[in-house]
Amino acid sequence: MEPTRLDKALSALLGIPRGEARRYIEGGWVTVNGEVVEQPQRPVDESAVIVMAEQAEDTKAERVTMLLHKPAGVAAEALCAMVSSATRSQLDASDIRPLQRHFHGLQLAASLPAADSGLVVVSQDPATLAHLQRNLGRTEQEYLVEVAEGGPERGPWLMARLQHESGGAKVSWQNEQRLRFAGKGLTAKGLRTAVGNAGLQVAAVRRLRIGRVALGPLPPAQWRYLGSDERF
Repeated sequence: MEPTRLDKALSALLGIPRGEARRYIEGGWVTVNGEVVEQPQRPVDESAVIVMAEQAEDTKAERVTMLLHKPAGVAAEALCAMVSSATRSQLDASDIRPLQRHFHGLQLAASLPAADSGLVVVSQDPATLAHLQRNLGRTEQEYLVEVAEGGPERGPWLMARLQHESGGAKVSWQNEQRLRFAGKGLTAKGLRTAVGNAGLQVAAVRRLRIGRVALGPLPPAQWRYLGSDERF
């Protein structure tokens, strides 16, 4: 017999509508000869062992959003390619089952300049991408700016100058070389300019938070899923 599509074969095997079979396959619930297959159009022959997981759910595969810890020195166009099954962090506490389809059609949102590091967003979800494109400038962000030794005396006047130069952000020293900025309208490029205008030399910039979503202990070059209870 000629090979047939997997969704057609599963439909015949289980006696279910073909659309339902397609959703099970795209949800990663079906194996062929022990291998998870997510493509309904995959050809299978009559000798193939097709099995559907007992816990399978008839739900449409959702579009996902990932949080990536961008390393310094990586250009924006290379970031989506960094998100793969191999770079998912062990700290990911979401209940999302990783699927190969999650790594297709990814777009970058809330990017950072190549020289800087920290939290960026990679997503398949048009609503998430549109929200960040429209509202990022009105969303509070938090950055850590590392400065070189030397420069002006670090007294109250310097903090006032940094606050003014950054457009009214909340500014505090984390230690002798690290400044924390939190506020709306912040950008990595703008902070480099603001800190430089205050007489300090910027060594590194890292974004820690976008809205209520934080980078946390996520290691550089690794990612996790945006949880269902997290909102920017």
